[in-house]
Amino acid sequence: MPSASCDTFLNDIEDIVSQEDSKPQERHFSRKHVVPKVRRRNTQKYLQEENSPPSDSTIPGIQKIWIRTWGCSHNNSDGEYMAGQLAAYGYKITENASDADLWLLNSCTVKNPAEDHFRNSIKKAQEENKKIVLAGCVPQAQPRQDYLKGLSIIGVQQIDRVVEVVEETIKGHSVRLLGQKKDNGKRLGGARLDLPKIRKNPLIEIISINTGCLNACTYCKTKHARGNLASYPIDELVDRAKQSFQEGVCEIWLTSEDTGAYGRDIGSSLPALLWKLVEVIPEGAMLRLGMTNPPYILEHLEEMAKILHHPRVYAFLHIPVQSASDTVLMEMKREYCVADFKRVVDFLKDKVPGITIATDIICGFPGETDQDFQETVKLVEEYKFPSLFINQFYPRPGTPAAKMEQVPAQVKKQRTKELSRIFHSYNPYDHKIGQRQQVLVTEESFDSKFYVAHNRFYEQVLVPKNPTFMGKMVEVDIYESGKHFMKGQPVSDAKVYTPSISKPLARGEVSGLTEEFRNRLGNHLNSVPHTSAANRRESASSRMVLRLQRLHQDFALKMSVGLALFALLFALLVKVYN
Repeated sequence: MPSASCDTFLNDIEDIVSQEDSKPQERHFSRKHVVPKVRRRNTQKYLQEENSPPSDSTIPGIQKIWIRTWGCSHNNSDGEYMAGQLAAYGYKITENASDADLWLLNSCTVKNPAEDHFRNSIKKAQEENKKIVLAGCVPQAQPRQDYLKGLSIIGVQQIDRVVEVVEETIKGHSVRLLGQKKDNGKRLGGARLDLPKIRKNPLIEIISINTGCLNACTYCKTKHARGNLASYPIDELVDRAKQSFQEGVCEIWLTSEDTGAYGRDIGSSLPALLWKLVEVIPEGAMLRLGMTNPPYILEHLEEMAKILHHPRVYAFLHIPVQSASDTVLMEMKREYCVADFKRVVDFLKDKVPGITIATDIICGFPGETDQDFQETVKLVEEYKFPSLFINQFYPRPGTPAAKMEQVPAQVKKQRTKELSRIFHSYNPYDHKIGQRQQVLVTEESFDSKFYVAHNRFYEQVLVPKNPTFMGKMVEVDIYESGKHFMKGQPVSDAKVYTPSISKPLARGEVSGLTEEFRNRLGNHLNSVPHTSAANRRESASSRMVLRLQRLHQDFALKMSVGLALFALLFALLVKVYN
């Protein structure tokens, strides 16, 4: 092995270089011909990474949010508003729960099963380490329940502040906004109607005309959440309808806890609102009324019949009876008797031939006897309601009915089963086979085999999946019927009617981005490091340019330092060599 010591004296450093090795001059000459190899970068992938920070980032406005809503159309409207505001702010609304960073769970408190689903979803979110924001009637009515402790809650009248609640939750804070909207001490209907929203169906707009009700039903938990009646002004509702039609909507649903009570708190009425709304409904579009309790429609029967005759209003009304026993209705504190319900139904069926009356029935309310139940059975057999919602009674915590003597669970189940059997014993649409009807196509069936349309009476008609039909009025011949639907074959020589409205928004597109909202959003964005999706893309592009500039600068700096060192070494070698 060679010794580490130098046995031979070297006169010059060049003695180390062999004859075959290139001389410094040659190396310097070759250096000029070296071309740096630039490492290729997947710009698209890089841009995507820049635009999509890690999912565990605590910068608000960049996370994915999954929204789940249970319950009525009012709740669904609230969910659409919350989705719209979050999307406008920059959050991504996803349909993939496992992919989401935060779950927004919008609850229903009407029945025990709905709350059970809500509770189980919270548990699952916690198991998957998701951020959680709770909304809807359950946390509004009972915010101190054990399984809600430590979680962020947004109240039913505070949905216009959902961005704030989500932002704080993303940061790891727990926020609760459960207050009421008031103006000079007077309770308002809720959040503003002109907020951004994402419609689940771009063709259907759900408008809440009021919140709360005037009743005090002994079984109802929703009252604890929504409170007393508070109506929106007519002009605001009409403006919302106009905006919806300008965005391609062809069907409007009016919803609330009791549409019949609309306006009683502001010196107006449901007919007054409806006459204003029909003035702005374009030809080819339709209006559907929501649920109304019997007491508040009795005094408007004549006007309601005229409105339901209007060609742009579905001849459909949802009037819950709950029981055909006056004794049970009294215990429920429903504020009407069976004769009142029959009077409403009989009058409307006489004045509006073919009208669809939907109703609700509760089986097994505390104190309900077999005789009470048989009276309800007779009512169903007499009217053969084409749409009947049968509910087994569930005692909701905090309600007077929960403290009453309960009907045995087995009896409640048996009565529910018996009433369901009677309901399925008749087919309400058999006599319509062979009829020619005009229907409005608005959605796809659950099995994806048909498009779903509704005729003048809001009866469901399945039609072939022809993309040109969606959002249009189509004339069909009825050739088949089932318990809940009819099937229609488009008339070959009939013209597909196109409503005189704009092209609908794309699915998932944000509606109602008013200039005022944009300004408010812009002011807030100036103080936080995030923007809308479009601005984020622009920002990402800018960041990409800056990063490339930095890379060029770094490369130039390294080259300069390298060349300087090489020049120094070369100068040293030349000096020694000479």
